[in-house]
Amino acid sequence: MPRHHPMLHHRAHGAEARPVRISDLVLALLGVALLGGLALAAAFTLAAGATAS
Repeated sequence: MPRHHPMLHHRAHGAEARPVRISDLVLALLGVALLGGLALAAAFTLAAGATAS
């Protein structure tokens, strides 16, 4: 048991560190893009509603 924990920790710190960071960056960029798109859509709908009324 004590041998398994450090091996997993070392393996995650060594081999899986870069893919996890890359995936986190990709997810963050996608989230920002989605939030930005929603914000733009909301702004356009608000502007359209303001101009229409």
